[in-house]
Amino acid sequence: MALLRAEALAKVFGGLRAVDGVDLALEEGEILGVIGPNGAGKTTLFSLIAGSQPPTSGQVFLEEKLVSGRPAHRVVQAGIVRTHQIVRPFLNLTVLENVVVGAVHGARRAHRAAQRVAEEAVAFVGLAERARQYPAELTLAGRKRLELARALATEPKVLLLDEVAAGLNPAESQRLTDLIREIRDRRRISIVMIEHVMPAVMSLSDRVTVLDYGKKIAEGTPAEIARDPRVIEAYLGTGSEVPA
Repeated sequence: MALLRAEALAKVFGGLRAVDGVDLALEEGEILGVIGPNGAGKTTLFSLIAGSQPPTSGQVFLEEKLVSGRPAHRVVQAGIVRTHQIVRPFLNLTVLENVVVGAVHGARRAHRAAQRVAEEAVAFVGLAERARQYPAELTLAGRKRLELARALATEPKVLLLDEVAAGLNPAESQRLTDLIREIRDRRRISIVMIEHVMPAVMSLSDRVTVLDYGKKIAEGTPAEIARDPRVIEAYLGTGSEVPA
Protein backbone atom coordinates (compact mmCIF):
# COMPACT_ATOMS: atom_id res chain seq x y z
CA MET A 1 0.00 0.00 0.00
CA ALA A 2 1.50 3.33 -1.06
CA LEU A 3 1.98 6.03 1.56
CA LEU A 4 0.99 8.76 -0.92
CA ARG A 5 -1.09 8.14 -4.01
CA ALA A 6 -2.37 10.44 -6.76
CA GLU A 7 -4.96 9.11 -9.17
CA ALA A 8 -5.62 10.63 -12.61
CA LEU A 9 -4.64 14.06 -11.31
CA ALA A 10 -5.40 16.91 -13.72
CA LYS A 11 -5.33 20.70 -13.72
CA VAL A 12 -6.69 22.83 -16.53
CA PHE A 13 -6.03 26.57 -16.88
CA GLY A 14 -8.29 27.85 -19.64
CA GLY A 15 -7.34 25.68 -22.60
CA LEU A 16 -4.03 24.52 -21.09
CA ARG A 17 -3.84 21.11 -19.42
CA ALA A 18 -0.92 21.80 -17.09
CA VAL A 19 -1.28 18.38 -15.47
CA ASP A 20 -2.99 15.72 -17.55
CA GLY A 21 -4.18 12.55 -15.83
CA VAL A 22 -1.06 11.84 -13.78
CA ASP A 23 -0.89 8.75 -11.54
CA LEU A 24 1.81 8.78 -8.88
CA ALA A 25 2.64 6.57 -5.90
CA LEU A 26 5.21 7.06 -3.13
CA GLU A 27 6.14 4.16 -0.91
CA GLU A 28 7.08 4.58 2.75
CA GLY A 29 10.80 5.33 3.08
CA GLU A 30 11.19 6.12 -0.62
CA ILE A 31 12.69 9.08 -2.45
CA LEU A 32 10.81 9.66 -5.71
CA GLY A 33 12.29 12.09 -8.23
CA VAL A 34 10.05 14.06 -10.58
CA ILE A 35 11.81 15.48 -13.63
CA GLY A 36 10.85 16.99 -16.96
CA PRO A 37 11.57 19.96 -19.21
CA ASN A 38 10.52 23.47 -18.20
CA GLY A 39 6.75 23.79 -18.40
CA ALA A 40 6.18 20.04 -17.98
CA GLY A 41 3.77 20.57 -15.07
CA LYS A 42 6.02 19.54 -12.18
CA THR A 43 5.37 22.48 -9.85
CA THR A 44 1.65 22.44 -10.64
CA LEU A 45 1.62 18.75 -9.69
CA PHE A 46 3.18 19.66 -6.32
CA SER A 47 0.59 22.41 -5.83
CA LEU A 48 -2.21 19.89 -6.36
CA ILE A 49 -0.71 17.40 -3.93
CA ALA A 50 0.01 20.08 -1.31
CA GLY A 51 -3.46 21.62 -1.53
CA SER A 52 -2.38 25.07 -2.66
CA GLN A 53 -4.41 24.53 -5.85
CA PRO A 54 -7.50 22.34 -6.24
CA PRO A 55 -7.35 19.69 -8.97
CA THR A 56 -9.69 19.99 -11.93
CA SER A 57 -10.11 16.24 -11.60
CA GLY A 58 -8.45 13.34 -9.84
CA GLN A 59 -7.69 12.63 -6.21
CA VAL A 60 -4.80 12.51 -3.74
CA PHE A 61 -4.64 10.04 -0.86
CA LEU A 62 -2.30 9.93 2.14
CA GLU A 63 -2.35 6.57 3.91
CA GLU A 64 -5.52 5.83 1.93
CA LYS A 65 -7.27 8.91 3.34
CA LEU A 66 -8.50 11.49 0.84
CA VAL A 67 -6.60 14.79 1.19
CA SER A 68 -7.35 16.51 -2.13
CA GLY A 69 -9.94 19.24 -1.72
CA ARG A 70 -8.65 20.22 1.73
CA PRO A 71 -7.08 23.66 2.19
CA ALA A 72 -3.28 23.73 2.24
CA HIS A 73 -2.93 24.14 6.01
CA ARG A 74 -5.10 21.05 6.55
CA VAL A 75 -2.93 19.08 4.13
CA VAL A 76 0.13 20.13 6.16
CA GLN A 77 -1.57 18.99 9.35
CA ALA A 78 -2.39 15.67 7.67
CA GLY A 79 1.32 15.14 7.02
CA ILE A 80 2.28 16.58 3.61
CA VAL A 81 4.50 19.66 3.45
CA ARG A 82 6.32 21.30 0.56
CA THR A 83 9.27 23.60 0.09
CA HIS A 84 9.46 26.23 -2.64
CA GLN A 85 12.13 26.87 -5.24
CA ILE A 86 12.20 30.56 -4.32
CA VAL A 87 12.71 30.71 -0.57
CA ARG A 88 10.59 33.36 1.15
CA PRO A 89 11.27 33.34 4.91
CA PHE A 90 9.85 35.94 7.26
CA LEU A 91 12.64 38.52 7.05
CA ASN A 92 11.70 40.22 10.33
CA LEU A 93 12.00 36.96 12.28
CA THR A 94 15.18 35.14 13.25
CA VAL A 95 16.07 31.74 11.83
CA LEU A 96 14.69 30.02 14.93
CA GLU A 97 11.54 32.15 15.00
CA ASN A 98 10.87 31.27 11.36
CA VAL A 99 11.00 27.59 12.23
CA VAL A 100 8.83 28.04 15.35
CA VAL A 101 6.08 29.38 13.06
CA GLY A 102 6.14 26.10 11.14
CA ALA A 103 6.16 24.06 14.35
CA VAL A 104 3.18 25.94 15.79
CA HIS A 105 0.96 26.03 12.73
CA GLY A 106 1.96 22.76 11.11
CA ALA A 107 1.05 20.57 14.08
CA ARG A 108 -1.00 23.02 16.19
CA ARG A 109 1.43 22.86 19.13
CA ALA A 110 1.70 25.09 22.17
CA HIS A 111 4.55 27.58 21.88
CA ARG A 112 6.88 25.87 24.37
CA ALA A 113 6.62 22.51 22.59
CA ALA A 114 7.01 24.26 19.23
CA GLN A 115 10.19 25.92 20.48
CA ARG A 116 11.74 22.54 21.30
CA VAL A 117 10.76 21.06 17.95
CA ALA A 118 12.10 24.12 16.12
CA GLU A 119 15.43 24.05 17.96
CA GLU A 120 15.88 20.39 17.03
CA ALA A 121 15.02 21.06 13.36
CA VAL A 122 17.43 24.00 13.18
CA ALA A 123 20.21 21.86 14.65
CA PHE A 124 19.42 18.97 12.29
CA VAL A 125 19.92 21.11 9.18
CA GLY A 126 23.16 22.60 10.54
CA LEU A 127 21.96 26.10 11.43
CA ALA A 128 22.18 25.93 15.24
CA GLU A 129 24.96 28.53 15.37
CA ARG A 130 22.87 30.89 13.23
CA ALA A 131 19.58 30.42 15.06
CA ARG A 132 19.54 34.04 16.33
CA GLN A 133 20.49 35.54 12.98
CA TYR A 134 18.04 36.85 10.41
CA PRO A 135 17.46 35.19 7.02
CA ALA A 136 19.12 38.07 5.16
CA GLU A 137 22.37 37.19 6.92
CA LEU A 138 22.38 33.68 5.45
CA THR A 139 23.83 32.54 2.15
CA LEU A 140 21.49 31.03 -0.44
CA ALA A 141 22.54 27.57 0.78
CA GLY A 142 21.72 28.65 4.33
CA ARG A 143 18.29 29.90 3.30
CA LYS A 144 17.64 26.57 1.57
CA ARG A 145 18.48 24.82 4.85
CA LEU A 146 16.15 27.18 6.68
CA GLU A 147 13.37 26.23 4.27
CA LEU A 148 14.03 22.57 5.04
CA ALA A 149 14.00 23.25 8.79
CA ARG A 150 10.64 25.02 8.52
CA ALA A 151 9.22 22.02 6.70
CA LEU A 152 10.72 19.49 9.13
CA ALA A 153 9.24 21.38 12.09
CA THR A 154 5.77 20.35 10.91
CA GLU A 155 6.90 16.72 11.41
CA PRO A 156 5.61 15.54 8.02
CA LYS A 157 5.13 12.05 6.70
CA VAL A 158 5.76 13.25 3.14
CA LEU A 159 8.15 16.05 2.15
CA LEU A 160 7.79 17.67 -1.28
CA LEU A 161 11.04 19.35 -2.35
CA ASP A 162 10.81 21.83 -5.24
CA GLU A 163 14.26 22.37 -6.79
CA VAL A 164 16.02 22.58 -3.47
CA ALA A 165 19.47 22.49 -5.14
CA ALA A 166 18.71 25.28 -7.63
CA GLY A 167 21.32 28.06 -7.63
CA LEU A 168 23.86 26.19 -5.50
CA ASN A 169 27.42 25.44 -6.51
CA PRO A 170 28.48 21.76 -6.81
CA ALA A 171 29.89 21.57 -3.27
CA GLU A 172 26.78 23.14 -1.73
CA SER A 173 24.56 20.90 -3.83
CA GLN A 174 26.44 17.80 -2.63
CA ARG A 175 26.10 18.83 1.03
CA LEU A 176 22.37 19.43 0.55
CA THR A 177 22.03 16.07 -1.20
CA ASP A 178 23.64 14.42 1.84
CA LEU A 179 21.20 16.26 4.12
CA ILE A 180 18.19 15.10 2.10
CA ARG A 181 19.40 11.52 2.37
CA GLU A 182 19.71 11.98 6.15
CA ILE A 183 16.15 13.30 6.31
CA ARG A 184 14.93 10.07 4.73
CA ASP A 185 17.23 7.75 6.68
CA ARG A 186 17.25 9.37 10.13
CA ARG A 187 13.91 11.16 10.21
CA ARG A 188 12.04 8.39 8.36
CA ILE A 189 10.35 10.90 6.06
CA SER A 190 9.37 9.87 2.54
CA ILE A 191 10.29 12.40 -0.14
CA VAL A 192 9.13 13.52 -3.57
CA MET A 193 11.60 15.88 -5.20
CA ILE A 194 11.48 18.04 -8.32
CA GLU A 195 14.98 18.76 -9.49
CA HIS A 196 16.82 20.04 -12.56
CA VAL A 197 20.24 19.27 -11.06
CA MET A 198 20.52 15.79 -12.56
CA PRO A 199 23.42 14.45 -10.45
CA ALA A 200 21.39 15.27 -7.32
CA VAL A 201 18.11 13.71 -8.40
CA MET A 202 19.71 10.65 -10.00
CA SER A 203 21.92 9.89 -6.99
CA LEU A 204 19.12 10.35 -4.44
CA SER A 205 16.07 8.83 -6.09
CA ASP A 206 14.93 5.25 -5.73
CA ARG A 207 12.59 5.83 -8.67
CA VAL A 208 12.09 8.69 -11.11
CA THR A 209 8.85 9.89 -12.73
CA VAL A 210 9.13 11.96 -15.91
CA LEU A 211 6.56 14.54 -17.03
CA ASP A 212 6.27 16.22 -20.42
CA TYR A 213 3.47 18.60 -21.40
CA GLY A 214 1.58 17.63 -18.26
CA LYS A 215 1.63 13.87 -18.92
CA LYS A 216 3.66 11.15 -17.27
CA ILE A 217 5.79 9.69 -20.07
CA ALA A 218 8.08 7.37 -18.11
CA GLU A 219 8.83 5.95 -14.68
CA GLY A 220 11.59 3.69 -13.42
CA THR A 221 14.95 3.54 -11.71
CA PRO A 222 17.42 6.35 -12.43
CA ALA A 223 19.42 4.03 -14.71
CA GLU A 224 16.31 3.06 -16.67
CA ILE A 225 15.19 6.67 -17.03
CA ALA A 226 18.61 7.82 -18.25
CA ARG A 227 18.37 5.33 -21.13
CA ASP A 228 14.68 5.76 -21.97
CA PRO A 229 14.29 7.07 -25.55
CA ARG A 230 11.10 8.98 -24.66
CA VAL A 231 12.90 10.83 -21.89
CA ILE A 232 15.94 11.58 -24.03
CA GLU A 233 13.76 13.01 -26.78
CA ALA A 234 11.70 15.12 -24.36
CA TYR A 235 14.82 16.65 -22.83
CA LEU A 236 17.35 16.93 -25.58
CA GLY A 237 16.00 15.58 -28.86
CA THR A 238 16.96 12.29 -30.45
CA GLY A 239 20.55 11.09 -30.46
CA SER A 240 21.34 12.44 -26.98
CA GLU A 241 21.42 11.12 -23.43
CA VAL A 242 19.95 12.37 -20.18
CA PRO A 243 22.84 13.20 -17.85
CA ALA A 244 22.99 10.89 -14.84
